Order: sequence, then structure tokens, then C-alpha cells
Amino acid sequence: MSNPFDDPEGRFLVLVNDEDQHSLWPEFAAVPDGWRQVHGPVDREAALAYVEENWTDLRPRSLRVAMGEA
Repeated sequence: MSNPFDDPEGRFLVLVNDEDQHSLWPEFAAVPDGWRQVHGPVDREAALAYVEENWTDLRPRSLRVAMGEA
């Protein structure tokens, strides 16, 4: 069985957690606790494009706050 996270034909959600970290998530899977949907469902390429456009600072939110940058 192939990995559903790598399925080029799959439909994906983009999730974000409280640290502003992003994740691609298969549409069929339940959103895990601590994460919320911010985009999708869309194809994998569109989900990746959203992440690349919107997650430009990979540092966790708590670190940005501690550094006075959030």
C-alpha cells in the first residue's frame, strides 16, 4: 500500500496548529486534535502551493513571540 500523504491523485487539506506550523493532510483522514483546517480540499499541488505561499517563517510561533517578532 502506498503512503496517502504522497498520493499525486489525492485530495488534501492544509492544516495549521497553534504554533502556526502547516501540514498537508489527506481529505479522508480526521483532522487531529490541535490542528485546524485552513485550506482545501484541493489537489496535492495546490495544497503545496498554499503552504509555500503562506508558511514563510518556519520558526514556531512561540519562538517568534519570545524573540519579539510575532
